[in-house]
Amino acid sequence: MSSTTTEDRADESPPSLWDWGLKVAASVGLAGMLCCVAPAVLFAVGLMGGIYAISFADLFYAPDGSAGLGAWLLRGVAALVGLVGTWLYHRRQNQCSIDPARKRKNLALFALLVVVLGTGFYLSFEELTTWYFNEYIVPAQQAEYESMSGT
Repeated sequence: MSSTTTEDRADESPPSLWDWGLKVAASVGLAGMLCCVAPAVLFAVGLMGGIYAISFADLFYAPDGSAGLGAWLLRGVAALVGLVGTWLYHRRQNQCSIDPARKRKNLALFALLVVVLGTGFYLSFEELTTWYFNEYIVPAQQAEYESMSGT
């Protein structure tokens, strides 16, 4: 009788380039845009008002609207998430495959996939949150200011 289970055999299979790539790239994009995605989601579910959502997002940007220290720190975290994801993929791949040429090719493809898709996710999140802020959060912020000023 064998002591290995179905789960043990599943762990021995090589990691899927696309599955791992999509997961890591989405994590990279989300980590890079957390400054805007988090307040948009919290506003959408009603846990944050318009004024607070915009002031939270503004913490990451300079007064002129350019990326501030916080935005660059989030981008650094995103790069770190990509590097850690690539390292984990490489480590998992080393446990499953003995062909060094195949491992190098897959690692290069994985890194390219993470960079391209991670950038795509980042830019998509940026565009989506910009639209959401302009469409919903800014009008809510203006309404909150008007109700506070009594006009």
